[in-house]
Amino acid sequence: MSAFWSIWISVITLAVVFGVTWLLFATRKSEKFKETTEETVGHAFDGIEEYDNPLPKWWFNMFLITVVFSLGYLALYPGLGNFKGLLGWTSYNQWEEEIAHAEEVYAPVFAKYAALSIEELNQPGNETGLKMGQRMFANNCSVCHGVGGVGAYGFPNLTDNDWLYGGQPDTIVSTIVNGRQGGMPAWGAILGEDGIQDVTNYVLSLSGSEHNATAAERGQTQFNTLCAACHMPTGEGMQALGAPNLTDNIWLYGGSFEQIAHTLRVGRAGVMPAHKDLLSDDKIHLISAYVYSLSK
Repeated sequence: MSAFWSIWISVITLAVVFGVTWLLFATRKSEKFKETTEETVGHAFDGIEEYDNPLPKWWFNMFLITVVFSLGYLALYPGLGNFKGLLGWTSYNQWEEEIAHAEEVYAPVFAKYAALSIEELNQPGNETGLKMGQRMFANNCSVCHGVGGVGAYGFPNLTDNDWLYGGQPDTIVSTIVNGRQGGMPAWGAILGEDGIQDVTNYVLSLSGSEHNATAAERGQTQFNTLCAACHMPTGEGMQALGAPNLTDNIWLYGGSFEQIAHTLRVGRAGVMPAHKDLLSDDKIHLISAYVYSLSK
């Protein structure tokens, strides 16, 4: 932060500490009685009178200890603007230390399963490894793909056998490591609204859904010109490009007329983030094994 805000925060923080300390001593000095007394403060609350006794010494001393502790804390740890504290402590450094400790403790456990292939991890007797992968999936992947991997609107279902890029172990690992970048171009400006309607009807016809046969016939020509390069002339898609199969009833963004038309009109750009810098190879291996098990 800028020097101004650093000084501003420091001044306010110290002013509060010294301010309440002054208030404590000023209040103690103004006390009428220094020892326990039977005198009251002169008024009653619901018939209850309050003795005009001084603050208990233990309370006063505890407050002083708190003030000393707070000043010591502000000297040792961050709390005064840009001042990093005499110990140089940061939450990031502590996080790194905890991660390094966890890696050291669990390294032998991960090494045991890293020696097994993904296919072997899906064999009886390796349930513990899959459960580890399941927990890591829940922590890192479920926000998009759901706790059970069933997916959501715009996020693929991992429990079926329909794969955008392929469901082989090596392909799953590659997807998690490097991520994926979907690229469905927008055709609205090229096709026009009439063309969008025609191609939508043809796409619906590929999966046997209700459609207008006349419009679909017109749309087939446009599909072959603009879409077949990725989705193939048959509409069965191409996993090498991540182009989905249009002949089944599995839709990433919905299979209604309006949803398909919207996809054609504005395109799609789904992103699967790369996890190579977020997860170790051993963790990716176990997550991949769990994902592989979901569609078996």
